[in-house]
This record gives sequence, structure tokens and C-alpha cells, in this order.
Amino acid sequence: MILDTISTINDFLWTYIVISMLVGCAVYFTWNLRCVQLTHLGEMVRNLLRPDASGNPDAGGGKKVSSFQAFAVSLSSRVGTGNLAGVASAIFVGGPGAVFWMWVMALLGASTAFMEAVLAQLFKRRGTDSFYGGPAYYMQHGLGKKWMGMLFAAFIIFGFGLANQIVQSNTLCDAIGEAFGVRTSYTAWLLTAMTLAIIFGGIQRIARFSAMVVPFMALGYLVLAVIILTSNIDKVGDMLSLIVGNAFGWQQAAGGGVGMAVMQGVKRGLFSNEAGEGSAPNAAATATTSHPVRQGLLQSLGVFTDTLLICTCTAFIILLSGIYTEADGIVLTARAMTHHLGSIGGWYLTAAIFLFAYSTIIANYFYGETNIRFICDRPWAILLFRLFSGAVVLLGGYMTLQQAWCIVDLAMALMTILNLIAVLMLSKYGFRLLQDYKRQRREGKDPTFRKDLFPDADIEAWD
Repeated sequence: MILDTISTINDFLWTYIVISMLVGCAVYFTWNLRCVQLTHLGEMVRNLLRPDASGNPDAGGGKKVSSFQAFAVSLSSRVGTGNLAGVASAIFVGGPGAVFWMWVMALLGASTAFMEAVLAQLFKRRGTDSFYGGPAYYMQHGLGKKWMGMLFAAFIIFGFGLANQIVQSNTLCDAIGEAFGVRTSYTAWLLTAMTLAIIFGGIQRIARFSAMVVPFMALGYLVLAVIILTSNIDKVGDMLSLIVGNAFGWQQAAGGGVGMAVMQGVKRGLFSNEAGEGSAPNAAATATTSHPVRQGLLQSLGVFTDTLLICTCTAFIILLSGIYTEADGIVLTARAMTHHLGSIGGWYLTAAIFLFAYSTIIANYFYGETNIRFICDRPWAILLFRLFSGAVVLLGGYMTLQQAWCIVDLAMALMTILNLIAVLMLSKYGFRLLQDYKRQRREGKDPTFRKDLFPDADIEAWD
């Protein structure tokens, strides 16, 4: 009964509020930022390759987190089981057209990701070993509304400290059980121990882990997709026609019409790339960088990497197999892999799921810890949350995927609504920061932010 009630609430929030806000904000930011997510692609790559974004733990000075490490932490959260199970569910329920709407939301939503990351950088606070911040902090220090920050912190702890962790753990346990016949309870206990080993090392260990693992797993998955795409090159034209046709209702496939395709594309796209949700800014705030816009550009690049590359790879693998109506979730992705590669496909997918899910669990924990610190920055509170996180990961091995998705959808909706309201109210700062960055670039300077640009703002970390 409880799950049915949550499902009804989810339907209302997503149908009438969340999608409208996501699309409206993405279009508004894209227009007012002059399509920064597309016009500054070259600048994104240059910032990714800058010396202070190299991933060197000392790049930010001492124990500071570099731009690349912060980018990797946010990308490790984005690139998770949503890229494997979420895309499969979107196609199964919404039809191939859901892929098209994922692309649209990524192209537009990257501007929202830029804006929230810039604000997180602007209003970040100085910690002992690194900076920290996120939506809760720009709600308090930017808007002067601590109650709003407290509410968002509670939502993200619920969403990423509980619901999202269950999805990642559940998917990983099921995949290993399917591939090797291992009981999910055994996998859950092992995964819990591995998670605790990383999270008790703090943000520096999380950042180093993400910077090492994320590029490896993303490139490996891209190579596999290119191999499958090349071997099925004669089917690519028909596949693209199917995606576009189903997106606009010209052709109907499993799951129904245009509305379902749009709903699933936006919902699962948000779960994967997190643009506007308010999660990635928690990682963006930790970076030591010379100008907030630099990290904003990297977060836009993260959306493209997640959706236009990784999610698209999964979609193509599934659609080229021709079996996208036969199963849901990770089972569909696994069958598609086996169709293309035989038994080795199942082994490869299991390894990919492990890396994707585990890295996401680590990043999700960090988001939760950042907001626990906002509510109660005490050592005992952090210790309790770390132990609680281990228990939640363990719980994922004992729940069903349907129960977990229901909770995740509610958490994402609440976070997104509150975050987008705050980002809209603070967007004037983002617009001015981009103008300042572009002005310095035109003058041949390496852009550096000075806090006197906003003399009345509560800015602490930019002395």
C-alpha cells in the first residue's frame, strides 16, 4: 500500500511538475548563457587537461582536491547502473523513442549542470583538508534561507544516502548472482565491506579512487560499444530511424506512445546524468580552481560524457540486438550483451556493473556526508552516517528492484524541485560569472575570480 501511494505521488510530480521545470530551466539557461554547453566545448577539454585538473593529489596544494578529481567524483556518480539498467528500463517501458528524449535533455540540461556547479563553487566553504559545498550551502549563503538548505540536505541524504544506494547494490548483487550463481546476500556483505574501506578514508581517498577508476571504466565500455556498432554497421540506419520515429509517434514500439517515451527518457536521463538534481554540485564544490566557471564547464562535459556517450552505448547495444521487448532492467542489457558477444558478453557486463555500481556507491556516500556536515558537523554524526551507509548497501541485496526504483523516483523529484527553485533565484550570479570569464579570455588572460565582483554576497572561500 505504501509503495502504491508513493507511486501515485511520483506520477503526479513527474507528469505535472518535474518535467516542466527541467525543460523550462534547461531552455532558459541555454538561452541566457548563449548555449555555453555547445559553444565552449573546446574550453571544456582545455580545462580538463589543465595542470590543476590533472588528477595529481597535490594539484590543489597539500590535500586539496583537483578539478579533475572533483570531475571524476561527479562522473562516478553519474556513470552507474543508470547507464546500464536505467537505459534498458527506459527503452522497455517507453520504447526506443525514450533514447531520443534522453539526448534532448542532455543537450539542454548541460546548461543547468553548468549553472548549479558554478553556484556551488561560488558559495563553497573552506574545510580542514578541502572545500565543501553544494545546493544546501548556496541556499543558505546565497539565498539566506537555511531552512531551505536543511530541507534539501534531508532530501539528498534520503535520496543518495538511502534510495540510490539500494538501486546500485541491488543491481550489482543481481548481476553477479545471474552470472556466477552467487547468493545475493554473500555479494551484499562483500560489497558493504569494500564500501566501508573506502568511505572511512574521507574525501581524499574517494577522490583518488574516482580519478583512477572512472576514466578506465568509461573508456573500456566505449571501446566495447564501438566494436559492437562496427560489427552491426548495416543495421545502424534502421536503428536511428526507429529511435526518431518512436520519439514522435511515427512508429509505435513496446511501451506505447510519445508521452511514455518522453517521460521515461527524461526520468531515466535525470537518474543517469543528474543535471538539475542537485547532486553533482556537491562534488563540484570540492575542487581547487581559479574560477567557478572552469568547474561549471567540466560539469557540463560530465553530462555529455554520461548521456551522449555511455547511455548511448547501452541503448545502441540493446536496440541492435533486436530483443528490447523481452526483458527489463539489467537483465535486458545482459541478454543484449550475450546476443552480440556470446558468453563473454555476460562476463564483461558483470565486470562493468561492478565498476559502475561500486564507484557510484562511493560517490553517493560522499554526497550524503557533505549534507550530513551541513546539518550536524560533528565526528559522531559522520561516524554514524558511515555505518548507516554500510547497512543500506547491505540492505540492497535483500530488496527488489521495483521497490528501490519507486523510492529513488520520489527522492529525485523532491531534490530536483527544490534545487531548481534555488538555482533560478541565484542565476544572476552565474550569468555574471560567465561574462567575467569570457571577458578575461578575450583579454588574453587566464581567468581568475575575485570576490569583489560580488561585494555583498556571502563568499568565504575566495579570499
